[in-house]
Amino acid sequence: MRERVLEAIDRAGERLKDLSMRIYRNPEVAWQEHKAVGWICEELEREGFSVERGFCGMETAFRARLKGRAGGPVVALLAEYDALPGLGHACGHHLIAGIAVGAALGLKEVLPELEGEVQVLGTPAEEGGGAKVKMVEAGAFEGVDVALMMHPSGRTLPARESLAVQGLEFVFHGRAAHAAAAPEQGINALDAVLQTFNSINALRQQLPEDVRIHGIITDGGQAANIIPERAAMRLGVR
Repeated sequence: MRERVLEAIDRAGERLKDLSMRIYRNPEVAWQEHKAVGWICEELEREGFSVERGFCGMETAFRARLKGRAGGPVVALLAEYDALPGLGHACGHHLIAGIAVGAALGLKEVLPELEGEVQVLGTPAEEGGGAKVKMVEAGAFEGVDVALMMHPSGRTLPARESLAVQGLEFVFHGRAAHAAAAPEQGINALDAVLQTFNSINALRQQLPEDVRIHGIITDGGQAANIIPERAAMRLGVR
């Protein structure tokens, strides 16, 4: 049976490669993955899967289902397909999508002989959108016995640890003033952002190896000759 699964995946190899490369060449950021979802769903529908688009109220989420004999476990294969802003598919989500589809096609080959159900869950916005959390809250995984996914790496590992991330937003308020005519009348909100980053950098020497803090300035003021009355930053703490 295992050999038949692998043979089915091999037969679909060129199609799976084409699917992954189309997603790679057309990167779409979180919540905008319309092309990727369309291509993935078309491939699964062609193979007889029942596809529910707009799953859990999210436009670029989906659930594809194929049932075997009555009873048995429900196995969900998770597909990601969003890209990083400015970097494209540097995190390999085009491969995650292609491999999820490939695994589903392999299981389809033997599913008529087995009890259970195979699902492919399309999970958008992995890069900062938290779609999987929303799907859990909406009940997407109720009744699912096993949920699996793959992430590309330079090594083959059956499992690995990963760092959970907590997103944080900080907004500082000051008082605007003309930076040349009356700077003493201003309170520079951007200075507070810079001091926060400098303090984090000073802390790094004492951070454990499994801690990461990274961030960007999302608002640094409106003009160079105006002391910023508002400044903001976004952090990811892992």
